[in-house]
Amino acid sequence: MGDTLMTVIAIFLAVVLMFVFPMLSVSERADDISQLAVQTAVSDFVDNSRAIGKITVANYEKLVNSLNATGNSYDIEMELKSLDENVGKKTAWTKGEVIGENVYYSIYTSQILEVLMKEEGEDYLMKEGDIFGCTAKNNNTTISQTIRGIFYSISSNHAYQVSAEHSGMVTATGFNK
Repeated sequence: MGDTLMTVIAIFLAVVLMFVFPMLSVSERADDISQLAVQTAVSDFVDNSRAIGKITVANYEKLVNSLNATGNSYDIEMELKSLDENVGKKTAWTKGEVIGENVYYSIYTSQILEVLMKEEGEDYLMKEGDIFGCTAKNNNTTISQTIRGIFYSISSNHAYQVSAEHSGMVTATGFNK
């Protein structure tokens, strides 16, 4: 009886060591590759949009297609902090300097997509000095998350494995002159 129990334990350990840990290693490497692809796609999208001064439908679709190519599904969040220049003069007896502060107001994903997804396929125009950022987080459970959750019991419905964020200041005005 003791030999049978030891044999069963040895077989179980062999299965874990020969199959489960290598599978966890390969799946984590796949997540690393997805992470790199997502970071590259998000950075290219933001940098291209900042350089031309507008968010185009073609660039957004290219981002979505690049993210979908990783085999995961993603929540894409965009934020544009638009510069609202408060222009005015202090008083008549001083220099004609600008008063007030430059204030940024935020425009979020739903507002941007509302313009992009119109039937006409309009671009969302930005101006120089605006700050544009994009975040992508996977919203599905990857294989490595599942395996890790089985062994370590740290699985969470709201945890994400693959994510990327990039932002920067717009360097060109997208309005037609």
